[in-house]
Amino acid sequence: MSHHGTYTPTPAAGAEIRDRNGDQWTLVLVRELRQPPAQVWDALTDPAQLREWAPFDADRNMASTGPIKLSTFGTPMVSESTITCAEPPKRLEYDWGGGPMRWELEPSGKGTRLTLWTTIHRGYVAWGAAGWHICFDVLDRLLAGDPLGRMAGPELMKFDGWQKLVGAYGSQFGVGDGRSQ
Repeated sequence: MSHHGTYTPTPAAGAEIRDRNGDQWTLVLVRELRQPPAQVWDALTDPAQLREWAPFDADRNMASTGPIKLSTFGTPMVSESTITCAEPPKRLEYDWGGGPMRWELEPSGKGTRLTLWTTIHRGYVAWGAAGWHICFDVLDRLLAGDPLGRMAGPELMKFDGWQKLVGAYGSQFGVGDGRSQ
């Protein structure tokens, strides 16, 4: 069941730029989740769970190293990638969309501190932060047993909540709406 109509994004928080290397910036997003690392790990690696929240589909389970195909949701784009690190339930690394992705899971109280490190062109850093922010909101609700349904891809750009997050993150990062850089 989809709850898209009742969804309002959480406030723009938990994202920062850690490295500004020319046009390639490292975006870091952190989210506190109420579930233990093993449960969050499954949501990051199981193709069926990825289809519920992530902006891509995987052609196999991501819990082990090796080649993988990642299909960007809502587009014909398929990325041939390699999972270079899979340390359940602590760390996952691969490339997607032309840049490296690193997920770190740390126990935090009874839950998990989930951190995503990704390299993104500075002209799209606010867009990336807003998109991943919404994916994290959807993941949080999925793990809590109240799924929203996936919100990603080109359709997401029409969503008023995404546009507001882009503006908020653009202001935080000093890039405006993220397109003028």
